[in-house]
Amino acid sequence: MARNLTLDFLKTEAGSGTVLGLAALSALVVANSPWSAAYFGWLKSEHLLQVGPLLLELSISEWIKEGLMAIFFLVVGLEIKYEILRGELSDPRKLATPVLAAAGGMLAPALVYLAFSGVMGGPHGGWPIPLATDIAFALAVFAMVARNLPSSLRVFLLTLAIVDDLGAIALIAVLFSSGVSLLPLAGVVALLVVGFFVARTRKIPAPFWVLGFGVVWYLTVRAGLSTSLTAVAFAAIVPVVERRCDGQSPLQEAMHDLHPYVAYLVLPLFAFAKAGVSFAGLSLDQMLAPLVLGIAFGLFVGKQLGVLGAAWLASALKIGRKPTGATWLEVYGVSLLCGVGFTMSLFIGALAFPGAIDSPEQVEVKLGVLLGSLVSGMIGAGVLAAAARRRKNLAPEGADTTAG
Repeated sequence: MARNLTLDFLKTEAGSGTVLGLAALSALVVANSPWSAAYFGWLKSEHLLQVGPLLLELSISEWIKEGLMAIFFLVVGLEIKYEILRGELSDPRKLATPVLAAAGGMLAPALVYLAFSGVMGGPHGGWPIPLATDIAFALAVFAMVARNLPSSLRVFLLTLAIVDDLGAIALIAVLFSSGVSLLPLAGVVALLVVGFFVARTRKIPAPFWVLGFGVVWYLTVRAGLSTSLTAVAFAAIVPVVERRCDGQSPLQEAMHDLHPYVAYLVLPLFAFAKAGVSFAGLSLDQMLAPLVLGIAFGLFVGKQLGVLGAAWLASALKIGRKPTGATWLEVYGVSLLCGVGFTMSLFIGALAFPGAIDSPEQVEVKLGVLLGSLVSGMIGAGVLAAAARRRKNLAPEGADTTAG
């Protein structure tokens, strides 16, 4: 079952990468078209939601960031919990290399960014932005060039990206949770505790899970806390044990039902809302601003150095090993793909530099993320394609080059 869920996850993520790319491209086209003013006006327009006494008024951009992306983080939390208890992260012997590679892939980009901001006088607060890997884009690029590559590389990339997501969520909790209102937060904690115990004693129908998540989300917004954190916390209370009555796990059901909507609707909408950059009036100074270059080089240079360096160190110290059957050139190609930050980087950028969707800081964040992700993806694809051709040429005729 673990293998089937992992394969389904990989297939959906790889397929959604194309939709995500088209959404980002559409945002760039619209933002530089005669509809540019309407696009940015729509994103900044305020909309009211009232359900009985519950009242919220947010802009379209905020509804997407705090609302739809909460569903994304719920699915991320479910996937992390499943992998820790039943999947790749449940076997400590398989964890050393991808965990260390993920840690290196977060430390090195931060150092590269801070070096650029220190030398060029840029804002130090942007260092968390290049730390994240966009799993959908990375897996989509990998799927296009991985025909002759070992399957162990896919698992390595998936495990690394899951640990990377966990690290990014921890950073969001530490860095972007100031000024929290205690009363709504107490309500969130109480609901999560009650849900945890009730879920272990009886079957909770799906509508009550949805209602519970909605109330927790509302209280989180009222508390001033990032909805990503409580979405992951809510995922932690969803049972992973199969029910006796039907042999189904609530967690697996939720992953199966929600993941396609997240991959093909939530993330593309977020990309369309956040990737739009108007190049009208952009000066060369702004395009080469310290924030832009710090993010771009953090993703491209920092990620590859951190991931490859940590993986090599784990192998050299014999506390881990490279993916079975893979060469270091292939591991290097995967480390380049980890520099595709996009979704998570844009999300963290919105938290690090709050403001209008077309504010100068947000424009520079988008430019840096797009530049670093594009270069990382293109060169990573080129390296992996070359490695796949080399493997195919060296393999005996009829041999299986993807075993491993």
